[in-house]
Amino acid sequence: MTTSTSESDIQLDPVALLNERFTAGIARAFPDAAGRADALIAPSKKATMGDFQCNAAMALGKMVGQKPRDVAEAIVAAVDIGDIAQPLDATSIAGPGFINITLRSDALAGLLGELGRPDLGLPPASEPQTIVVDLCGVNLAKQMHVGHIRAIVIGDAIARTFERLGHKVIRQNHVGDWGLPIAMVVDYLHREREAGRLDLDTLSLDDLDVIYKAMKKRTGAGRTGLQIAQKLDLGPKVIAELEAEVADADEALAEAKSTLIALQAGEEWAVALWQRISDITMGACIAACQRMHTRITLEASAGESSYRDELAPMVEDLIKRNVAEEDGGALVVRGEGKDPPALVRKGDGGFLYATTDIAAIRRRVQEFGASRVIYCVDVRQALHFRQVFAAAHKAGYATTPDGVEASLEHAAFGTILGTDNKPFKTRSGESVKLQDLLDEAHDRARAAADRSDHVSDADREKTAETVAMTALKFADLSTDRVRDYVFDFDRILAFEGDTGPYLLNALVRIKSIFREAQQRGVDAEWAEAELRVEHEAEKQLAMALLRYPSVVRAVAEHLEPHRLCQQLLEIATRFSSFYQSCKVLGAEDEATRASRLRLCELTARVLEDGLDVLGLPTLDRM
Repeated sequence: MTTSTSESDIQLDPVALLNERFTAGIARAFPDAAGRADALIAPSKKATMGDFQCNAAMALGKMVGQKPRDVAEAIVAAVDIGDIAQPLDATSIAGPGFINITLRSDALAGLLGELGRPDLGLPPASEPQTIVVDLCGVNLAKQMHVGHIRAIVIGDAIARTFERLGHKVIRQNHVGDWGLPIAMVVDYLHREREAGRLDLDTLSLDDLDVIYKAMKKRTGAGRTGLQIAQKLDLGPKVIAELEAEVADADEALAEAKSTLIALQAGEEWAVALWQRISDITMGACIAACQRMHTRITLEASAGESSYRDELAPMVEDLIKRNVAEEDGGALVVRGEGKDPPALVRKGDGGFLYATTDIAAIRRRVQEFGASRVIYCVDVRQALHFRQVFAAAHKAGYATTPDGVEASLEHAAFGTILGTDNKPFKTRSGESVKLQDLLDEAHDRARAAADRSDHVSDADREKTAETVAMTALKFADLSTDRVRDYVFDFDRILAFEGDTGPYLLNALVRIKSIFREAQQRGVDAEWAEAELRVEHEAEKQLAMALLRYPSVVRAVAEHLEPHRLCQQLLEIATRFSSFYQSCKVLGAEDEATRASRLRLCELTARVLEDGLDVLGLPTLDRM
């Protein structure tokens, strides 16, 4: 799925430019191979041979039945790259047909000038789309855990990418806030308050989490054990004890169902308790999202409760139009072809998660007008979303009022593992609480912070929090989202290697150059100076910077934030090499100094912009 971009977009990536030119040249030289031959542009393996090489001749030679060397000569004669690279001739061909390419320094400088515009080569889309991103996904009365990190930071980074490209983005935090499990907690709170044992004002999310687990355990107690005891004939005493447990569980379940009916009927006492549970849970959720520098707000949350009045009419619509059919007393929507069927109503008349998710698609597409709906949810839900997407398309719910078929996409992600390569848990085997993880990251970053007297406690705390959040988020975003990754505090908080703190440090280093320039009284006229790309380190940095716009667009197209993480790391690494190889403030002449200051400034702008797209906070000093 692609997104529209502005008609004024200019291609700045040298690799993309060379691909375009060589593809056109191949089509001119070999019309029969047009559209079938890949230009195969790759970085040169030897700097002495140029910057890039075209490796198309070998494969194309087989396709057209000619010697690769002859094919390379034909390509060289047909391709036009004189405005961006040194002219090609017979000496550009090496070996059996590799075409060596050396970019022109003045061309790179010109492209950098285009990149340096206010939009950094990313003008707003001329035809902006409405894009819904489903992210976060919390449940009432339950603590957020480490697994929520991925749904939060990946979802928000994808949303930010589309916003950076000028699209309208609607975040949707799909909250599990309805049904029997929540009614169990409401019922417990009601009985405890009536008995005078509960003060709602002091109730915390930790309290609710304990209650939720206790009620789930109570309502499910004894059933499996009783079946085993009866099967193995373990004796009347054991069976009687287990029967008593089941009877208690049945009673608790009946009470919860009664409370659910009261909640569904809108009885004031039940709704008030439900609202208190919601306020506590969502308050903690939004606080965590804000701490992690996301744009997820309370207004972006849509609970399952908000769909409750839509489910029955929607199912009736599916029946009326013969989209759904009965199967063993239940109601299913069968997919087209190999698409799996979706169960939308149980035999007892109850609705399922799939029912709510189909209703959500209908709202997001037909009411919000989304042409693209993206779900940032665990990869283990892949089958569920295949079923839901197929049903929504068949029902026509994925079609906008303008008749556009929306794209429904599952941006699935893998699991966070501990250093033992097993799902990340506490030593007791429980899921790690998100709040505890954020606090530990902060404490570790603070312990490693600058201890010198000139740094205030407030600045030290701010630095620790920024480093911690950047480290956590970058560790997650820099991994291909479909893969599992190992969470290791020592690695992710390091200032060396492929980490968030390394990027922060690179940006802070550049900012320090300009502070020093100001102290030295260097005239700010460098901002309008002519750019020069003469040193090899300048060239390598320039080429990394020029790939930035195309990488951001690729993130939007493929929903893969790790591509941007990798590009920012390359830019930071190229800058480090440049800074070590090329004097900036101590350059040999004013023109060179001015050009290098411009290059530093452009690098800082790209790094800051990219970090902002990913949702990573930055610092001026460390």
